[in-house]
Amino acid sequence: MTIRPSRRSFLKSTSAIGSSFLITGTRASGQINGASERVRVAVAGLNGRGQSHLSGWLGQSNVEVAYVIDPDDRVRARAMSGLEKRSEGNFATKDATDIRKVLEDPTVDAISIATPNHWHSLMTIWAAQAGKHVYVEKPMSHDVREGRIAVEAQKKYGVVIQHGTQRRSDAGIAGLHEALHRGDLPPLKISYGYCCKPRGSIGHEPIGPPPANLNWDLWKGPAVISDYHANYHPYDWHWFWKTGNGDLNNQGTHQLDVARWALSPDQTHPVRVMAIGGRFAWNDQGETPNTMFGLAEFPNGQQVMFNVRNVNYKGYQHQVFNEYYLEDGSKITGEGKYQILRPGASKPEPLEVPRGKVTPGGNWGAFIAAVRAGDPSMANGNVMDAHYGCVLGHLMNNSYRLGKQVPFNAKAASFGDNSDAAEHFLKLHEVMRDGVGLPEDKEQYTVGPWLSFDPKTETHIGDHAEEANALLKDENNPGFRVPEISEV
Repeated sequence: MTIRPSRRSFLKSTSAIGSSFLITGTRASGQINGASERVRVAVAGLNGRGQSHLSGWLGQSNVEVAYVIDPDDRVRARAMSGLEKRSEGNFATKDATDIRKVLEDPTVDAISIATPNHWHSLMTIWAAQAGKHVYVEKPMSHDVREGRIAVEAQKKYGVVIQHGTQRRSDAGIAGLHEALHRGDLPPLKISYGYCCKPRGSIGHEPIGPPPANLNWDLWKGPAVISDYHANYHPYDWHWFWKTGNGDLNNQGTHQLDVARWALSPDQTHPVRVMAIGGRFAWNDQGETPNTMFGLAEFPNGQQVMFNVRNVNYKGYQHQVFNEYYLEDGSKITGEGKYQILRPGASKPEPLEVPRGKVTPGGNWGAFIAAVRAGDPSMANGNVMDAHYGCVLGHLMNNSYRLGKQVPFNAKAASFGDNSDAAEHFLKLHEVMRDGVGLPEDKEQYTVGPWLSFDPKTETHIGDHAEEANALLKDENNPGFRVPEISEV
């Protein structure tokens, strides 16, 4: 049995959306009943994270990889060769360069997306229109507007969409957040995330023709890029604005999502954001910051703060986790299991909270369970969670992108009367000055403006609104245009 709409047509439209591909259909109406029914998944994007997707689906009971999709012939051939051995003859996988061909196959139940970021939303939207369920890597969206369109596609077609944020499947993390939401602990003041893992310079690659094994037009898809260079493919696209979102919305999406998850449940988007940082020490081709302090203020006064720090140095402190600062001065640390440092205490003590509610089975198993049940609410990290978490990162990035350069020193940014923000920025600054060795006033920070945001309209208001709203949606190539909501 497969999950499919009662009827579905596939067409290339040359009217409402020019030459872009449009799939029209109805809400997903089929249902896989019971664990004995086979689920057929197509995996798009077959490099590093895509290999994790293949392993994840192969580790589930009665799930087969129906297709592997990639515009790189060598990558696709390698994946096919590996699957021949790993499937042990239980199923046969087909390969494709273009996801649109796969979406025409009514026997495919779900699309698993591990492509570069600029493809995530368009594939999600196309799949929803085709009645396919979606497991999409973080971030679900490359910009604010296309994330909202993915949300509306899920609402219309009723498919399961699960975000690739594995921490949503951790009952320990869920338990802490439920305790905060119930009021079992003092109110949350600041939810803090760190994405501090060492990376290195990507150097400079010359402009030139793409390799013969790569379908460059399909790799670009919606991203408007003029020239090819080898830093785009296969991995370093993360560090260019047209294709990636920097480490803030790469690794950092996990910690941003956890940080926002901890806020009061009625909080959606922030009302004010700013960011300060830079791309220090590397002198390379990349565009996104390797160092950043971001700050977001929510309508109820709660704050999210975030720290990106990628430049390696002797004594580098690897930090990929979250912290919680409470109104009474307490600080909670940990992940799944926690400690609390209470005001006046000399050392933290264990914090015992009941485990929270998640769909069991880990991130892969939870998705398959939701698909079999045809129940989007079972997804650990659903489309709304994905959208809110991704937008938080997009807005911080957009402040940075509109920033101006100022001398590198401890007074580079103004946080008004927000002493907490000033304190946390100073900690980052001291690491970059004393650890990395950046000289005061001889380097430069990029200081982004304070941007005001209306959570209801998902647009900027006030100062800098015009230039900030221009960053809410990227332009797209003909044939790969993210549709408007009215076209979904």
